[in-house]
Amino acid sequence: MEQLENAFATASSFVWGPFFLIPLLLGTGVILTIRLRVLQLSKLGPALRLGILRRRDEDAEGGDVSQFQALTTALAATVGVGNIVGVAGAISVGGPGALFWMWVTGIFGMASKYSEAFLGVRFRKTDAAGEISGGPQYYLERGIKGPIGKVLGVSFAVFAVLASFGIGNMTQGNAITENVESTFGIPPWIAGLVIMACAFAVLVGGIKSIGRVTSALVPIMIVAYVLCAIFILIVNADQVPAAFAQIFREAFTGHAAFGGAAGSAFMLALRMGVARGIFSNESGMGSAAIAAAAAQTTHPVRQGLVSMTQTFIDTIIVVTFTGLVLITTGAWQDTDLTAATMTAEAFSHGLPGNWGHYVVTIAIALFAFSTVLGWAYYGERCMERLVGRGGVLPYRIVFSIIVYVGATVPLAVVWNFSDLMNGLMAFPNLVGLIILSGLVARETKYYLDNDPKLQASKLEVDTFMIGHPGAVNSHDDD
Repeated sequence: MEQLENAFATASSFVWGPFFLIPLLLGTGVILTIRLRVLQLSKLGPALRLGILRRRDEDAEGGDVSQFQALTTALAATVGVGNIVGVAGAISVGGPGALFWMWVTGIFGMASKYSEAFLGVRFRKTDAAGEISGGPQYYLERGIKGPIGKVLGVSFAVFAVLASFGIGNMTQGNAITENVESTFGIPPWIAGLVIMACAFAVLVGGIKSIGRVTSALVPIMIVAYVLCAIFILIVNADQVPAAFAQIFREAFTGHAAFGGAAGSAFMLALRMGVARGIFSNESGMGSAAIAAAAAQTTHPVRQGLVSMTQTFIDTIIVVTFTGLVLITTGAWQDTDLTAATMTAEAFSHGLPGNWGHYVVTIAIALFAFSTVLGWAYYGERCMERLVGRGGVLPYRIVFSIIVYVGATVPLAVVWNFSDLMNGLMAFPNLVGLIILSGLVARETKYYLDNDPKLQASKLEVDTFMIGHPGAVNSHDDD
């Protein structure tokens, strides 16, 4: 087991190193940001209004769930252990400067998230059971003609299925049981059985069942968690300015505790920030495009913009509050704490009694369980792409059982496996995003020139799209 862990760690270090995924990830975000004219900032307001306030496109056709349900499903998959345990791990290893690189990943990642969600709707299809299927496993092959597109699409599907058992399954279940046992004394095998049963009960209903659960659960859990973090920052208000100064200073110098040359400390902060940033918001990985493809929307641009807000909420809001609480309370420097318990200890410094541990334990349980639901959908859609509709139910059963396995066994090796699979599934998607960036930019510009405030009715959208024969509307392409 130790040799396997070392092998995964070595491979993960290379994939997330300075010569492979980090420059590709950030470079793709920069390219898309330029080609889309900084759309993630200029259209953030209208996108938030459409996705969170209006929640659905009137008279939209196609899709299995509303835009809001597609957004919350994607948020469910991303607002999870990465926002609590992942942030703690990044800062404890890479120093406070890692948070800066998580922000950078998030800002440029919004352009990547928009593009992959746009493509997810643009090239979606209907499966044998009449459900919508879309995501990189389809748009890479359908958008990039020839063997290159097919290889990229199949590679993504294979790595996504494997990743679903790591990032979206075992790590989540283990984080729940570790914290529940620490806070409430509930044995892991009991908590594991509960998680497994609840997961299967929701998953058997497919995306509509998942959408109903996530649309009710996700907003409540995010708001409650952020409000508790705000209270702690108010209590430690005198430490907030120094925390921001430390974040920006150590983003480029690293932290002295990690020794050696300044360059190695900087690379550690950069690597941990980017790796844990993408673990948290999944921008560039292509996973959220699978949920976006299921949305009822009048045009791919509209759902792309709604999906883009997921990265903003995940990284710029939730991750930032977690990081600031860790830094202002000093919990990130406690070497006796694990990443799984560090945030709980930080919250306990600002909330009365044992409320900090209760809040973080409940947050981890809800965040992680919702992540399980979101990633189960991602995995089953990729399984459907690889073996057909017949593979969906067996996948759901196996996925639910593996949740129990992850909840009851040590998982040091799984974290490195998850990082590796995340990187390998991101690679074909990032290559595809660069190749398809011209199509995304061209069709986005045409749509926004005609509907800059995202307020056009379906009839108006259909009317002005007639003048642009190269584009498509929201209808899935069978």
